[in-house]
Parts: sequence; C-alpha cells; structure tokens
Amino acid sequence: MSVVTTPRVLLRDQALVLIREAIVSGDLPPGEVVKDAALAGRWGLSVAPVRSALAKLADEGLVESKPQSHTRVTPLVPAVVHDAAVVVRAMHELAVRTAVPRVDAADVAAMRDANARFAAAVAAGDVDTALACDDELHDVLLDRAGNGAVRATVDRFAPLVRRLERLRFAAAHATDSVDLHDQLITACATGDVDAAVATTTEIWTALLSGLTEETA
Repeated sequence: MSVVTTPRVLLRDQALVLIREAIVSGDLPPGEVVKDAALAGRWGLSVAPVRSALAKLADEGLVESKPQSHTRVTPLVPAVVHDAAVVVRAMHELAVRTAVPRVDAADVAAMRDANARFAAAVAAGDVDTALACDDELHDVLLDRAGNGAVRATVDRFAPLVRRLERLRFAAAHATDSVDLHDQLITACATGDVDAAVATTTEIWTALLSGLTEETA
C-alpha cells in the first residue's frame, strides 16, 4: 500500500512547490489564467497532482477558480496582502519573543552571515538570493522558537506577502532592511527581547507601509 501512495504524495508536493514558486516569482503573474494540463506539460507531471496542488493554492489564496470558467493567479490586491502581512508580522513577533532567550553564538553567527549575503545580493540586484538570505535569517528565530503553529501560520500566509516583497526588493527598497537586520541581530546577541521584538515590528511595519505605493 505505501509503495503505491508515496509517489502520489511526492508528485503532489512537487507540483505544489513548482507552481507556488512560479506564482511568487512572478513567472505566473497576477491575473494569468492557468490550466492544469498546460502546467502538467510544463514540468513533466501528470494532471492529477497539478489539480491537487491548485486546490491547495486556492486555499492559500494564490489562485482562484470560477466553476465552469477558469482558474487564474489571484490579483495582487493591497487589502489582501496587508491582512496576510499583519498575521505574519504577529507570528514573527511571537517567535522572536520566544526565541531570543534561546539564541546561542552559532545562531547569531548564522544570522550575521545571512545578512552579509543578503546585503551583497541587494547591492547586486539579485532578488532571488536576497529573498533566500532573508528567509535564512528569520528562519533561525522561527526554528529557535520551536512553535509548530507559528511556523505553519507563517508558511500559510508568507507566499501572499512574498509577491509584495519581490516588488520592494526589485525597487531597491531592501537596503534599509540590512540595517534593521543588524539591529535585530544585535538585540538577539545581547538577549534584549524587547528590542528584538520592536525591531521585528519595525521590519514588518516598513513592509506594510509600502503596500499602497508598490501595488497601486
């Protein structure tokens, strides 16, 4: 029984990752109509796991379907992204409050390394690497917090926000984030929970403040 079901699950997960990344990166832009057969052919998958992935992405708010009509990538609606960002900000604030007392020297070193690579990527205009390094930095604290519900909530809503983040990085707004990351790392290194939470709030508030400007 397991020999039969495991490949099916893996294909579904593969389709989910591929389609989600294409949407978040803008390769499948907001409003684009997507067809399961075309997506399956694009990545050499069968239609069934693609349909399953699209259903999951609909739950995540990245695609929307109209019965007997079409499925399309959801438009980048400021109010929707704002709501998702508020939730993600709250989860990161909670994670930081829990994680900072547990952070060790290796964690601080990993965060500094991630921020150095983030800064270099921003300077080079390498959006994909910048976003990956940003995730690495914040993942240190999410991992240290060890709260599965927080992680699941961030994973659920972060892709909606990530499309906006790409616009900010592409528009060279990410430079300020380097300094804010440094402030966060210093607070973590000194065990200053309140400062770390305040800086996390500032990071996400800066993102929220750009919603109208970047998505209008």
